[in-house]
Amino acid sequence: MLPQPLYARPARLALLTFNCLAAPIALAQQPMQLDAMQVSGAPLSEIEAAQEELKQDPGATNLVDMDKVEQGRVAGVADVLAYQPGVYAQSPGNEGVKISLRGSGINRGPGSHASGTHIMLDGLPLTGSGGTPYELLEPLWISRAEVLRGANGFDRGSLALGGAIDYITHTGYTAPKLQLRYETGSYGYQKRSIASGQVLGDFDYYLALTDSHTDGYQDQASGKGKGIAANFGYRLNENLETRFYLRYRETEHETPGRLTKAQLKDDPRQAAANNLRIDAHRDQPGSTWLANKTTWQIDDDSTLVAGLAYHHYPMDIVETRLPNGNTYRIRVDYSDISGTLNYTRRHTLFGLNSVTTLGLRSTTNLPSSTSRETAALPINVNGTPYPAGTLMRDYEHLGSDNVLHFSNDTELMPDLWLTSGLALIYTRREAEVTWPATDDRLSEHTWDYAPRLGLRYQLNPEVQLFGNISRSVEPPHAWSMLWSSPLRFPTSNQPWSNRQSAAISLDNQTATTFEVGGRGDSTLGQWELTYYYSQVRHELLTVEIEPNVFAESNASPTVHQGIEAGLTSPLWQGGAAGALSLRQAYTFSDFHYRDDDVFGDNRLPGLPRHYYQAEVRYDHPSGFYAGLNTQYASKVAVDYANSYYADAYATFGATLGYASPKDDWQAWLDLRNLTDKRYAATVTPGYNDNGADVARSTPGEEFGVYTGVSWSWL
Repeated sequence: MLPQPLYARPARLALLTFNCLAAPIALAQQPMQLDAMQVSGAPLSEIEAAQEELKQDPGATNLVDMDKVEQGRVAGVADVLAYQPGVYAQSPGNEGVKISLRGSGINRGPGSHASGTHIMLDGLPLTGSGGTPYELLEPLWISRAEVLRGANGFDRGSLALGGAIDYITHTGYTAPKLQLRYETGSYGYQKRSIASGQVLGDFDYYLALTDSHTDGYQDQASGKGKGIAANFGYRLNENLETRFYLRYRETEHETPGRLTKAQLKDDPRQAAANNLRIDAHRDQPGSTWLANKTTWQIDDDSTLVAGLAYHHYPMDIVETRLPNGNTYRIRVDYSDISGTLNYTRRHTLFGLNSVTTLGLRSTTNLPSSTSRETAALPINVNGTPYPAGTLMRDYEHLGSDNVLHFSNDTELMPDLWLTSGLALIYTRREAEVTWPATDDRLSEHTWDYAPRLGLRYQLNPEVQLFGNISRSVEPPHAWSMLWSSPLRFPTSNQPWSNRQSAAISLDNQTATTFEVGGRGDSTLGQWELTYYYSQVRHELLTVEIEPNVFAESNASPTVHQGIEAGLTSPLWQGGAAGALSLRQAYTFSDFHYRDDDVFGDNRLPGLPRHYYQAEVRYDHPSGFYAGLNTQYASKVAVDYANSYYADAYATFGATLGYASPKDDWQAWLDLRNLTDKRYAATVTPGYNDNGADVARSTPGEEFGVYTGVSWSWL
């Protein structure tokens, strides 16, 4: 059994409360000047500074350097997040990647708005009350990605079970004056990019244009996208700077649907018959993200950062919905406004070195966010025919998430830091079918809280140990409160027959998580190792909401626990002859019920229990490199009854390339799935398939060849 949560013990609660209350008093004490971080007397690079900042968290984090990722195909965020312990990211053949950290969003299928992980762009929220759309996550626009697993996203306003991922855009300080990049390969894949960035006195800019196209591995899987990213920074004086951001992107992709295991083995390139029949697709006709972030260095020890973002993301989706199997076209028009405010101060607390952060994050749907559901094809409703385009329903689902968070790091003794924090979250969820009018509006407003307590200890210059205990809070999506409702219009010959007529209340998903681990350097190389244990309540999973009707709702108590391990080892150092290295990432995931009335202690479906990635790579000082890589995933339960499994698989790949020592050009060849393995890349869980082979899987690509070239004017 897991020990009682520390913050539930009176002594620990008193300590946490004491730190939270005492820190503001200490802010009035004499400011403390801390030395700037340096490596061998030289200022840190952007990547090094980010790595040092992440090490201040008493828990597991990842830093992805895009310079390394771009030495191969960069089709989407699955390529960005490869080889990262604790991160599961798999593509179904398009940009709708299924991403999960510590079982977050386990109930989601690829292509839907992601949940369970808070996604940010340049420290500003992208995730809203309806989840995370993906069309603006173009990886060639970013310089790095920061992954803060679990409670380690706390200081960025994330209270999600999975934590936070922050995609950091290039600026004029990190981008070449001009960069051209072209990628091409199997299944009609092409990607083009042109970008430019410069520093011009106190002003800097970054501008990038990309477009891509793929015929798709499966039938009914073609896609294309094009977009622009820009940011403009200005230093008003040595203590005040501001930056404006723009992202705009249009995407279109067909959706081939899911296959059975038999179909996947027989012909994985086929599409689901119904998806072909209805020409299923998911288009984002033009998403816009406009933002500003202003940083004020108040004094040597105090910083205030304010951010504001506007996000507009319409969608046009054609799919089949149960229970009547008719084909619907759903056009939604979402808009969010987000604001952040973070104050950080270094000071002394009762004579001890201390850092305090007070922050606010708010994301709100604008009232213009609406949805319209029409017939995509001619339909027949209980004997009455209706033409394509017939209005079925109008509805809206709105919400807001507001998080006030306070944290403090205090050095109790040399190299031992105590982290304490408390967050309050206020959420609003509203949903209503506006046509046909029902006057049955769900409107809920809830308060919740999330404390955090952690320790990190620098055992020696090469080894850091850490541990923390925390509470996470995830409100339900407003749209799931409507789509999961058993409240339906009566059976009739009207277009809205048997459609959901009103939303239902759902509880916040909460979890208490214990985490312990370490990171450092050794004779084996750079390593990290983390164990976590989460007791989850009201997890948002597929449940039987009434006899033979299944939808997302609050489940009985569950457990998420696992091991996350990473190791990068120098195998051979040959000086002028080059070097050989091995990087490995292993994630063990044990997600299961706790004495469920129906499923007992069954595993939760949708994610592999064992997930391993590795690459052995040779680098020559001239810039030549070559590598062999592998990926292994164990079998995956496809339903909550654990009555059927997708098979385990292992794939192998290779890369070959040249990166100029001057960093001005590179060329590469990327070979994927050398053995032509047929496997399920993702699984979308069902409730109880009773041992039948039901269409739950999206296939991974078979053997593919990709190549590319990049040139930069530095």
